[in-house]
Formats: sequence, C-alpha cells, structure tokens
Amino acid sequence: MVTMSRISRRIGGIAPSATLAVDATAKAMRAAGRDVIGFGAGEPDFPTPDHIVAAAEKACRDSKMHRYTPAGGLPELKEAIAEKTRRDSGLAVEPSQVLVTNGGKQAVYEAFATLLDPGDEVLLPAPYWTTYPEAIRLAGGVPVDVVTGPEQGYRVTVEQLEAARTPRTKVLLFCSPSNPTGAVHSREEVRAIGQWALEAGLWVITDEIYEHLVYGDARFASVPVEVPEIADRCVVLNGVAKTYAMTGWRVGWLIGPADVVKAATNLQSHLSSNVANVSQAAALAAVAGPLDAVAQMRTAFDRRRLAMHGLLSDIPGVRCPLPEGAFYAYPSLRDVIGRTIRGRTPSSSGELSQLILEEVGVAIVPGEAFGTPGYARLSYALGDDDLAEGVRRIATLLGEAA
Repeated sequence: MVTMSRISRRIGGIAPSATLAVDATAKAMRAAGRDVIGFGAGEPDFPTPDHIVAAAEKACRDSKMHRYTPAGGLPELKEAIAEKTRRDSGLAVEPSQVLVTNGGKQAVYEAFATLLDPGDEVLLPAPYWTTYPEAIRLAGGVPVDVVTGPEQGYRVTVEQLEAARTPRTKVLLFCSPSNPTGAVHSREEVRAIGQWALEAGLWVITDEIYEHLVYGDARFASVPVEVPEIADRCVVLNGVAKTYAMTGWRVGWLIGPADVVKAATNLQSHLSSNVANVSQAAALAAVAGPLDAVAQMRTAFDRRRLAMHGLLSDIPGVRCPLPEGAFYAYPSLRDVIGRTIRGRTPSSSGELSQLILEEVGVAIVPGEAFGTPGYARLSYALGDDDLAEGVRRIATLLGEAA
C-alpha cells in the first residue's frame, strides 16, 4: 500500500507568521501571569475612530448587508477607494480597477497568484515582510532576495536589482515605507526604480499600506505616479488596517490594470466571495472620511520612534538606523550575538530573541523572519512607558554580555 503524505508539499512548506507567533506567545505568557512587554505586533495601539464604528453599527441593522454582495467589493466602496487613491497618492484609477479583499494579506496572495506562473522569479528586497515569500511560493514563484543593510538605510538600489535580475524575473515587490525597517525611499529613488522596472519589462507590485505613516523630511511616493508609463504593469496594494487602526476589521484592496483585477476577482469569487459587508461599510466611512485620526497617531508614533531610536542606539553593540516611516525599528544585533549572557551563548538572532523573552520578558521578532539573520524588529506601536521599560530591560540584559 502506497503511503501518501497527510499534508500537501505546497501547504506543508509554509512557515507560520513569525510576527503573529511572537505576539501570541507574549499574550499567552501574560495570561499565565508573566510581566511581558511586546514589541512584536504590527498594529496601531489606538482604537478605531468612533465614526467608523458607528458606520459599522448602522450596517449591522441594514438588511441589505445581511446578504451576499459582489465578490469584488461594494460598488460604493470601490468608488471611494478610487477617489481616496487619487486624493492621497495622485494615482487616477477607475472603480473597475479596484478589488476589495479580506485584509492586505489576501491582496498580496491574489496579486502573486494572478501574475505568476511556476518558476517565475520575484525580486524581493530584504529585509521583507514575512508574508511576501510565502505568498510567492504558494503561487509557484521563486523569491529572489536582494539584501540591503543599515549602511544604506535598508533602501534597495537599482544596481542591486539589476544584478539580481535574470531571464526568469517577472515581478519586483516594492514596499516603501517598509515593514520591517521603517525605510522610506525618496521620490527620486522611487522614480529611478520604477523607470528601471519599466525598461526591464517587469511588473511591479507595490505595497503602500504605510503611505500616511512617514516622519521628519521623509515623503511617500507611489511608483505608478512617479513613472506613469508603468501603470499598465503595476499592482498597488493597500488597506485600512494601519491608517485607521483597523487591523481586526480585515479590509484591504488591490488596484491594477482591468484584466488583472478581473482575473483576481474571479479567483476571489471562489476563494472567499465578498468581504464581510459590515467591515466594508466601516471601510467606506474610513476612506471617505477625514484623516484626523491618522494625524494624531502619526504624532504619537513620531515621538516614540525618536525615543526608541535613541534608547537602542545607546546600547553597546546595537546599531539602528533612524526609521523614517511605518512604526518599526530594525536594529542590528550582530555584534551582540555570540557573547555569553547569563550562562547562555546565543548563536543567532532567533536564539537571542528567545533569551530576551525568557530572561526579561520582552518579545521582539528575530531577523530570520524577515530574511536577514542578525537583526530584530521592534514595533513602537505601544505605550511610551512600556516602550522605555522594554528597551531598558533589553539594555540591562545585553549589558551583562561577556
């Protein structure tokens, strides 16, 4: 009798989300009575604005929202997303070019599934968000890491991309502001990368979910706005999660050429049908409403990023570029790894992160999850006091290294 694997190779090869795993571990430790400070979660620590919640409450009582709606999204939401995109990034699109998805992750997966054939290569600047390579592999593609470092502010260059390009390269994944590094490419850099991709005949999938979370002199720039000629080979990913503190509402979208959006909508019609109508009603209130809430969050995040950068930079052996966007810092821990701390000698950022969690109750996400061992991601989407105390604990522990 032939023994068959219980789990398919395709699904069995998926790694769990490291960021969600770290957050879940921290919450479980707290539930068990441990004093744990978590830097793992990639979500704002603010409530969803009241007017958005009120729109959802109203939708709950609307019988039309109790039924199936178009798989691609409520028409009024698609129209509002098109208008919001024109307003915020300067990209003019039609509602027919919008597909509303169950969060940004579904948009990522469907974009790759729609564009990639088996063996197609995707240039993936690293450090990268943990979901990107898994979605690429699920679609049959091959992620090609293009590693950046703190010496270049974690910003990929055209020269690096060209060196990694092969005849099998079909797509460039671009994310600015970046998760996990907080790096923001300048308008000139975005234009140069977009122009290079255009001349190379590549597709660009650009993740713009942190578009409103930029600080100091940094400015967000959109690839198809800076290089309009590439719009016909560009897919834009976005959602309400970060801008409006709506991670749990699960509403994202992709924007692209009409044929790509139609194909992705066909996929979604079989995969999940429509996004929950109440969540779509909330998203409509969000994107059609003011940006006052994100302005308040941005002020708090700006204060916290400066505090975290200063505290991390004061730790001997830790190197941390100043993040310019999102709500993450991404320090190098390479000069600390290999040193003995409380009788243990971690040989990787994963082992060091585990030691920090067990010894001082601070949860960070190791760089292995983002394609660059030797680093770690710390979210500053938490209260100021917890932020200071968490980094203080790390500094005290690493100060014992011999």
